[in-house]
Amino acid sequence: MLSTIVATAVLAVVVQDHVALRTAPAATSAAHAQLWQGELLEVRGRHLGQLQVYDHRLERAGYIRETDARIVDVSEADAPQLLAVMRFLRDTPGAESLGIAYAAAYLKAAPAASITAEPFDALGSMAERLARGAAARQGKIDKADKVEAISAHMDVAAEYGVRFVSYPGKGDPAGGDTVQLCYDGDAFRRVLAMSSGDTKATPDQRTRATLALTRPECVDPALPPRERKAADQQRADLLDKIDAATTAQLDEGLRNRLHLRRASVWAAIAFDKSRFQEPPQPAAQRAVDELAAVDRSGLADDGAAVADYSDAAIRVGAVRWAAQAAVAAPGRLQVQLQPGETGQTCVRLIDSWSKNTPTLGQRCTYGTVWPASVKAMPEGRALALTVEPLDGWSELWVWHQEPDGWKVDVLAPDANGPGLGYVEWAGWAPASRGKLLVVREAKSNGRVTRRFEVVRTDTLIAEKSANEPRQLAAFGLWADPQWRQETLSLR
Repeated sequence: MLSTIVATAVLAVVVQDHVALRTAPAATSAAHAQLWQGELLEVRGRHLGQLQVYDHRLERAGYIRETDARIVDVSEADAPQLLAVMRFLRDTPGAESLGIAYAAAYLKAAPAASITAEPFDALGSMAERLARGAAARQGKIDKADKVEAISAHMDVAAEYGVRFVSYPGKGDPAGGDTVQLCYDGDAFRRVLAMSSGDTKATPDQRTRATLALTRPECVDPALPPRERKAADQQRADLLDKIDAATTAQLDEGLRNRLHLRRASVWAAIAFDKSRFQEPPQPAAQRAVDELAAVDRSGLADDGAAVADYSDAAIRVGAVRWAAQAAVAAPGRLQVQLQPGETGQTCVRLIDSWSKNTPTLGQRCTYGTVWPASVKAMPEGRALALTVEPLDGWSELWVWHQEPDGWKVDVLAPDANGPGLGYVEWAGWAPASRGKLLVVREAKSNGRVTRRFEVVRTDTLIAEKSANEPRQLAAFGLWADPQWRQETLSLR
């Protein structure tokens, strides 16, 4: 937009929200449009403390108060002043569209040879924050005014060439559908392209750009499996371009974010490989190792850092069984995996003590069955195993003996799924019918929940549950020692 009107015009940027564009230079005159911060106007005159302007985006002329806008000059001499304002606004929540306007003005004013990665880093950071804010506000009726403002700010940003993409999101349990909004990342790609000379991006700038371009929630969920696999590998390759020497130069917060993102991406790759009958163990182990490399004491003391850690832990928790080799456990109950229809895996439950190894039950799935997760009750009355039907979402299949035969039921991480979550076996508690110890962790509507439960194996109804395992006597007595060593739920 700057390039189309800057040649002959005096320009002003709106610095407030809800600015009335009036038909005459008087506060009592009718308003025929509402302007938002960051809006670029062509100034055509001044009258009684009012600016006579033309809005090229709305294709409307009118008057606004001089105090609602700032005249901007995009000459080379004004570049340092524009840069200073952009620096002030880049980390100011709610001022993203205004900051983007000043970033665009600076890029127009500054000589090409003097432009570093800084304005692109700032522009991308503000655009990403704007998209995150829009996604977070969906469905919050009590904040409808803020939703309107963010939507208007995105429209303003789009006039400066900032582009956003949207993907179908999880349905809102309260009714309606949501979408995942993401910045398309153009400014961040420009940062990564600055790899030499005086304009070379700093390690922090390169890392921020890499993190922005590898967000799991901004991968198109409609991608076919093969394309999704390629996209995940591209994200991993991009992250690995931040080498060990560069990583060592990062502040602790960025270094932790880098480990968390790598953990999430390698967890996705492990799942991708399982769908193409490729060995998932190395990728899953890389995910576990990256999560273990995070220094929790160095996480920023804010909700975003905690949320990033929880997200990564859930994604790795859903796939952690892939890092372990399958070992046939002793006992009566065993499972055999066989191919079913195209893309299916069929799970046969067998009685290994029987001479004819009869099939006790069978169920097929298009999800990934993790063989190392198989856990049989010593008494031979139940068996549990983990199945991951979607990236970042694993369920627990529980086979249990009923008077009329064997039955399999599925425990899901959360009733509002599928989304992000896992359910895992934690041990068997002996009783007349036997009890199952499980932990569920899931993210729903932006909130992470983790519950430890004692479940009856005959009904799969949770008799007791708590936020911490120490609040349940059964976990103190019967939780499996190996589970305690390997689970991520006790982090």
